[in-house]
Amino acid sequence: MTRTHDILCIGSVLWDVIGRAPVHMRQGSDVPGRITRLPGGVALNIAMTLARFGLRPALLTAIGQDAEGTELITACRELGLITDYVYRSEDLPTDSYMAVEGANGLIAAIADAHSLEAAGDKILRPLSDGTLGSTTAPYDGFIALDGNLTQRLLENIAHSDLFASADLRVAPASPGKAERLLPFLNHDRAVLYVNLEEAGLLCQTSFDSSAQAAAGLIARGARRALVTDGGNSASDATPDGILTQTPPAVLVTRVTGAGDTFMAAHIVAEAQGCNRDEALTRALSAAANYVSGGNAK
Repeated sequence: MTRTHDILCIGSVLWDVIGRAPVHMRQGSDVPGRITRLPGGVALNIAMTLARFGLRPALLTAIGQDAEGTELITACRELGLITDYVYRSEDLPTDSYMAVEGANGLIAAIADAHSLEAAGDKILRPLSDGTLGSTTAPYDGFIALDGNLTQRLLENIAHSDLFASADLRVAPASPGKAERLLPFLNHDRAVLYVNLEEAGLLCQTSFDSSAQAAAGLIARGARRALVTDGGNSASDATPDGILTQTPPAVLVTRVTGAGDTFMAAHIVAEAQGCNRDEALTRALSAAANYVSGGNAK
């Protein structure tokens, strides 16, 4: 079968509603700013960045057949994403995410991914029915997986023969869902992408640096872990050693989606044959460009 895509992105695809203000904010702040609605979700943010770098991502997710869902499908296709395998629910609404950001970063956010969670393993049917793979001929390409799926489904994926041949790249949707990735700590094909807080939650402790956190994840059984710590550092750890780099210093204008951009840029670099050191450099550069207002290229 000739593939029309280079990578599968599994997880949340929804509408991002982001309110941004150019001033520092705290709880209870009421300030002028801008409110935007854009296609978003962890899986979609990763896919959009992959597409900007020239790859052809295909989405596995749940999107409603409501007006918002139809508009979202159209937007995804216009971005160069393949939506042929998306599960379109008749009775579940299209998911959404709402965040408020100030000059001092993310103030608060709410992710409503209930439809994705309710759809469950229906979104994975193309991997089992022969469309993209099956238990006897599992999918063997890159897969980017996000933690917006239910704990049960993530556990099933971690032990499923459908993913036995995949190059599996896994990220939590948020610190609040980081512990859903525990089944992948001892997975022999998974690469974890987490921030400092998420690493601490997975290891049930706190860390002072990305290198310390990455080492902690390896000690817990991870095959490979990439840990970011904002503008401070990022580390790539395997049982053979840890690489740590400092990201470029930039003026931060946005933060939502930065981790997804880092992950996508890193996958692209490795797909193009970069070694670990160069892949980490390229991922940090792309993330820095993104948070400073660029397009992550």
